[in-house]
Amino acid sequence: MNCFWQKNENERPLDRLVEDGGFCGIFRTIGCVGDSLSSGEYEIVKEDGTREYIDLYEYSWGQFISYTTGSKVYNFSRGGMTAKEYMESFAEANDFWNPRKACQAYIIALGVNDLYGQMQEVGTVEDICREDWKKNRPTFAGYFAQVVQRLKEIQKDAKFFFVTMPQETDRQPEAADRHAALMYDMADFFSNSYVIDLRKYGPVYDRDFKELFYYNGHMHPCGYQLTAKMIMSYMDHIIRHHMKDFKLAGMIGHQGGNPKEG
Repeated sequence: MNCFWQKNENERPLDRLVEDGGFCGIFRTIGCVGDSLSSGEYEIVKEDGTREYIDLYEYSWGQFISYTTGSKVYNFSRGGMTAKEYMESFAEANDFWNPRKACQAYIIALGVNDLYGQMQEVGTVEDICREDWKKNRPTFAGYFAQVVQRLKEIQKDAKFFFVTMPQETDRQPEAADRHAALMYDMADFFSNSYVIDLRKYGPVYDRDFKELFYYNGHMHPCGYQLTAKMIMSYMDHIIRHHMKDFKLAGMIGHQGGNPKEG
């Protein structure tokens, strides 16, 4: 038998693409916080040249994770989303803070519209107030941390996975590089947090890649399904290499005693 779960220190996160979700499936509820990439967005060019952006959540990578693992996956997302808008209006308006929607794991993929659209200051973990998230500084780091802090109030033991931006040959890399460094700082700052580093270990989104997996400026279903495979495989890798951290995953959100790791 191929004991794939045995730790191989030389294995990179995406060396092994799982077809069944792997250990990502230990989470029975997953929340995907993000923008168009998390929403299965299509970009349609009309006959008059105008563009229409349609969120087709059933084709989002989050729902492909759901189809593969059988887990309940929430799309806490919308095309064009920023961490600032998410905290100031979007999440509340859509009842996303409802405790009935608490998840065992959250995958947070925000930053493109914040840094490249709104040109927001990236910031650092020094912008975070541990005692009161409302006092965070108004930087991307401050708003991003607010999302995490608010979700931790709802599900204190949830696992968090922060996604970096993939490399794109048609986008200046400086902001994305700072974003990636920030995601690692966030994972160090917050408990139960990990980085899905598509920037370092994922494919380069160059012309050839986009010719296959994009339609106009956004992905099509094959691209979103590929993204789901990468996300699940990366989570599987993290769990296999930090198995002790996930022994109590099944107890997240369950009442009953104070279980200890064994």
